[in-house]
Amino acid sequence: MPFELPSNLHANCGPLAWMLGTWHGNGHGDYPTIEPFSYGQEVVVQQDGRPFFHYFARSWIIDENGGFVRDAAQETGFLRCPEPGKVEMLLVHTSGVSETWYGQAEDGKVELHTAGVSFTESAKEVTGGHRLYGNVEGDLLYAYDMAAVGQELQPHLWARLQRS
Repeated sequence: MPFELPSNLHANCGPLAWMLGTWHGNGHGDYPTIEPFSYGQEVVVQQDGRPFFHYFARSWIIDENGGFVRDAAQETGFLRCPEPGKVEMLLVHTSGVSETWYGQAEDGKVELHTAGVSFTESAKEVTGGHRLYGNVEGDLLYAYDMAAVGQELQPHLWARLQRS
């Protein structure tokens, strides 16, 4: 699907511009404390000309044939671009976790590490993370490594999404 840069795109957001739009696809999840699973996902990234993007993602568990099983995670937040190539992300999850991320962006790649994590009393304990987003053949690929519930940082989620 063709992509056009918005005329009001803030210059600091240039290295992340490829992420703008609505993306759909499937991914996989695994962690030592849970059973492996597959999921469908929608990610929406939008902007209004200021030096940040709004980010929203929702997912649902799917069966081996890709059929809907149940709703799963949602997360929302802001990718802030205080200067070209520098990224700050504020992210809140329906599971009761809130995170602050710092990282770098270059054309086609965004890499982030947690700087702080807080969680509600009923949420699982998440202590850190690493996110990698990449533009591969026009698709959005990402991987999320997580440290949580006494486990060291390790792969948790990965997906391939297409612009819709």
